[in-house]
Amino acid sequence: MIFEMQSKASNVEAYLHRLPADRRGALSSVRSVILENLDPGYAEGMQYGMIGYYVPLAIYAQGHPCDPKQPLPFAALASQKNYMSLYLMSVYSGGSDHTRAAKHAEWFRQAWAKTGKKLNMGKACIRFKKPEDLALDVIGEAISRVPVAAYIGFCEASLADSKKRKPAKGNA
Repeated sequence: MIFEMQSKASNVEAYLHRLPADRRGALSSVRSVILENLDPGYAEGMQYGMIGYYVPLAIYAQGHPCDPKQPLPFAALASQKNYMSLYLMSVYSGGSDHTRAAKHAEWFRQAWAKTGKKLNMGKACIRFKKPEDLALDVIGEAISRVPVAAYIGFCEASLADSKKRKPAKGNA
């Protein structure tokens, strides 16, 4: 397999087929947990060269705030050069500490800590080498706790909060 930072695969099955067997198995295990817990309003497909889980434009026409032609991303799975990644946008909280999104992010970190597993995480990216590194039960619950309507609410509140903090052009 040639390593691709962003896969050119056109669908999830093609993406998985291009991976070495160990990585295909690992991502398939995590994918199963996601699909078992995913609100039916989300869709699975390729997004940004990864396996993506997103709010379809038919449900949220505004799409991604940075690119309205793209559906609003919720989660993603990727095989990187040195590790695999699980992106959970619902645990990235850029908003105020009192928001529901911030509370969900705090719950996630506390629930993970209780498992005794090490959390190798950036802002929304959990890095892992094998599924055993992950607290799959916590990931499943994190997915199921955020139905589409709640996630749209998280995102809209976060955008509104960031607009309040950002000075208007000409006022900086």
